[in-house]
Parts: sequence; structure tokens; C-alpha cells
Amino acid sequence: MLRAAVGEQRRGVAVGALLGSGHQVGEALVPVLIGVVIDRAVAGTDAGALARWLVVLAVVYAALALSFRFGAWSGERAAVRADHDLRVALVRRVLEPGGGAEEGRLPGALANITTEDARRVGAVNMALMLGISALTGILVCSVALLRTSVPLGLVVLLGTPVLLWLGHLLSKPLESRSEAEQERAAHASAVAADLVSGLRVLKGIGGESAALDRYRATSRDSLRATLRATRAQAFQNGMVLALTGCLIAAVALLGGRLAAEGTISLGQLVAAVGLTLFLLGPLEVLASVNAEMAQGRASANRVAEVLATPYAVRAGGATLPRPVRGAVRLRGLRHGGLDGVDLDVEPGELLGVVATDPAHAAALLRCLGRHTDPEEGDVELDGVPLRELDPGELRTAVLVAEHDADLFEGTVRGNVAGAADGTGGASCTDGASGTGGPGADGSGAGGASGRPGVEIDAAMEAAGVTQDLGALPHGERTAVTERGQSLSGGQRQRVALARALAADRPVLVVHDPTTAVDAVTEARIATGIRHVRKGRTTVLVTTSPALLAVTDRVVLLDDGGRVADTAPHADLVRRHETYRAAVLA
Repeated sequence: MLRAAVGEQRRGVAVGALLGSGHQVGEALVPVLIGVVIDRAVAGTDAGALARWLVVLAVVYAALALSFRFGAWSGERAAVRADHDLRVALVRRVLEPGGGAEEGRLPGALANITTEDARRVGAVNMALMLGISALTGILVCSVALLRTSVPLGLVVLLGTPVLLWLGHLLSKPLESRSEAEQERAAHASAVAADLVSGLRVLKGIGGESAALDRYRATSRDSLRATLRATRAQAFQNGMVLALTGCLIAAVALLGGRLAAEGTISLGQLVAAVGLTLFLLGPLEVLASVNAEMAQGRASANRVAEVLATPYAVRAGGATLPRPVRGAVRLRGLRHGGLDGVDLDVEPGELLGVVATDPAHAAALLRCLGRHTDPEEGDVELDGVPLRELDPGELRTAVLVAEHDADLFEGTVRGNVAGAADGTGGASCTDGASGTGGPGADGSGAGGASGRPGVEIDAAMEAAGVTQDLGALPHGERTAVTERGQSLSGGQRQRVALARALAADRPVLVVHDPTTAVDAVTEARIATGIRHVRKGRTTVLVTTSPALLAVTDRVVLLDDGGRVADTAPHADLVRRHETYRAAVLA
């Protein structure tokens, strides 16, 4: 798809360059025609010839105006399309089920690359069109000067390559400083986004001043980098302009001397001076093109780094059996502190997992959702190792609902229905596809299992959202701001849980979904989850006794990252002190 877009952009640049070259040719012909008018009509007092040449001049003006208009439109269109296609490619890479692009990069930095860097790379198309047009104008000007006087033409033909080479050398500092400028700007954007998302927490702990100091320091670094890049650009522009002035002065002085000697006529002198002044435009364009190309190269490196980021997990060639039964098996799993975990989850089982170390819970979630492959051992779904599956296909069957899931802008119902209609499944976790769930109206195919799906209203009821709608100003149509900041912590948790339930995957893994709700609501949610997920494999990674009490059995992971015991919740409470400390403390 990206290759096809590149081909279309190249055609746009080619068309724009052709039309732009026509404009430059017309611009170069104007002083030549004026010289001809002076020699053949004005000097000879021939009114008829004057009228004819003025008509020719008017036609040339009309042609160069039209070619400029459509050439600029074609070049700008190619630049905007390139910007758009790059943004789409970057977002697609970030959202790839295989992951990896977000590693080591804050969301604000990725946003800056997707917007500002993509725009600068797209602008290279316009710069190329303008550069080709400017070179065409210089070439036509040189030929016209050669026909007038060989020395004049040679000065332009030999001086222009030297000028371009010097301009390229002068653009090197700008390129490096522009890259540093973009990196600092991306970091400042990332810090700003991070602070805004945690604004409520900062106000709660009185950390506004510390946060402001942090952003002020980051912003100053960005400002210094921008000023260094601006100084480099100003120096380059000034030096190129000075060199351009020297070339034009040389042509003008030589033309004046030839006219004084009688080597060229008055009309030819006027044409030579006009062509010399015309040269200023193309040469200035080439200077700006050099600057655009330098900035474009710096941004292109940053874009390429994201697009070329290795995938966190690779797609395998295996496929899941249909329908998916939901049998999950862990064999000798070693990852992130987990040490040889063996576990079988039967199809339709409601399993609780208690990890005494939160890092072990996080490692288990990453392996079950295949955001990473285990260092040793395997995780299997219906007998197929997850590492042999395409991550996108896996997430039509397995949904890992993280504890800190974000909401999207829209409405409460829209956030819940998003997972069901395939537009919001990723928001439940970290990139899981939303395809395969029921429709937004609650009547769908039910995902990979083929059974009837969970209705939106049923999911909202089970997650405790329905009971909470009375406290919202517009019920289920209440607007939700970015990341759900307009809702309380408990409301966000319940909406995110309802979204995960509405997705109706054959296997659902939920991490601490009720930490911000009261005990009565938590008990009601526990009953709702068991009811809605009946016959579907569900893993609750939690230390909530209310949730663990409704599970079929509970697996205890001790501090060593191993399975210490497995039994119903009540039995573990009676016989395991470590379990009691983790769950009842």
C-alpha cells in the first residue's frame, strides 16, 4: 500500500516539476522577449512589430501563470499525500499486534514523529518539484545568455554547480541541529502529555510546582535546540544569498562591459540584465530547497527508526482450530521472574490467580496476551503454541484486560460498544483486535467461538455500569473525555470491564478490575462476571477475596515465581498463610 502511494506521489512530483519547469521557462523568456521588442520594434519604430511582440509576451505571461498555478497545486498535493500516507503507516506500525514500536518511546514522542516529522518528510516532495523547476530555469537562462554572449552563459553554467555544492556543505550543520531540535521537541511533547494525563494525581499530592519545574527545564532544552537550528538555518540562508549575489553581480558586470564595448546590442543588454535579475529567484529557491532537504533528511531518519523497529513478537504460520474451545496450558514457563510455571486451564473454567509479587502478575499477563514470548517454555491455546500464531489472530480469541486500561473520547455506551463492534477492542488492553465480537447493538456472532455474543446491556449490568448510570448527568450517553478523565477511578474501571466483557472473547484475562470500587459493588461485579462468562474461559489475576470467591479454583504464585498451591479459594484461605496474607491483609 505504501509503495503504491509512493508511486502516486512520484507521478505528482513529476507532473508538478514539468509544469513548474514550464513556469520557469516562461519567466526566463520574458526578459529575452523584452530585449527583442527593444531591438526590433522600439529601436526601429515599427508599431506593427511592437503589437505582435506584445501579444507574444501576453501569451507567455498567461502560460507561465497557469503552469505555476497547476504545478504548485500538483506539488502541494504530493506533499500532503506523502504526509498523510506516512502518518497512516506510522500509526499502523504502532498499532501492529506484533508491537515493538512503542518500546522506549513516550506517547508524546510518537505523536510528534507522526505529525511534525511526517509533515517535514512530505514537504520534501514540494521541495523536489521546486528544485527541478529552479534548475530548469537556470538552464534556460544559461542557454539564453550563451546565445547572447558565450562568456555570460559560461559564468552562469560554471558558477551554478559551485553555488549548489557550497549550499549543500552549508546545510550539514542545519541537518544535525534540525534532528536535535525535533528530538527535544518530541521529548517536550511527551513530557507535556504525561503531565496532563496525570494532572488529577499531581493536584492531589500537591506536585504542581515540581511538575512545572520539570516541564520548564524540558521546554528550555527544546527552545535552545530550536534556536541553534534557527541560527544554522539563518547562517545558511545568509551565506547562500551572499554567494548568489556575487554570481549575479559577476554576470551584471560582465554584461555591462560587453555592452560598453559594443559586443552586444541595447536590447541584448536589457535581456542580460533581466535574466541576471531572474536568476535571483531560482537561486533563492535552491537555497530554500537545501534547507528543506536538510530538515527532511533529519525527520526521515526518525520516521524510519519507528517503521524499522523490530517486532516484539513475530507472526507464526499456525492457525487456531474453530471454534476456539479456550483450553490454556502453560509448560515450564520462565519469564520476568516466573520460574517454570506449569498450569492447565480447562475450557470454560473461571480461574483465579494470586501472585505475591506484582512483577510476576505482569509477566504472566504479557505472556498470555503474547506481548512478549517467554524466555523458556510455552503457552498453548487449544494445543497450539502462542509463539506459532499471528498476534492479530490470537487477539481475536484471547483478550487481556489490563488494570490501567484507558477509555476513549465519546460516550459511556460508545466505549463499551466499541469492543463489540471491532473499533475499541484495543482499548481494553494494549492493541488487541476488536474483530469478531458482537455488533454494537448487542447481537453479534460472538467472536472466534461461534456462540451468541454478550449483549452490551448485559455486559454493562455485569460490570456494575448500569447501577452507576443514575449518578451520571446523561446516563449511558454521558460524554467521556480523553482517557476517561471526566469519570472517577471506579467509574473508569467499571466501563473498562464492561468493554472487556462485551468483546466476548473465548478467553478473557482480567487484571485487578475492582480496586477502585466499594465492597458491595465488588461482590455484585464478581457475581456478574461469573454469570456473563459462564462456559467461557476466564482468568482473574487479582487479590480481591470477593472475586476469588466466585472462581472455580485459585492458583497461588509464590515469591519464587512458581505455583505454590492450587485449590478453591476457601481451602487456600484455611491452609495457606501466604495466601491469607496476600488476599486478606
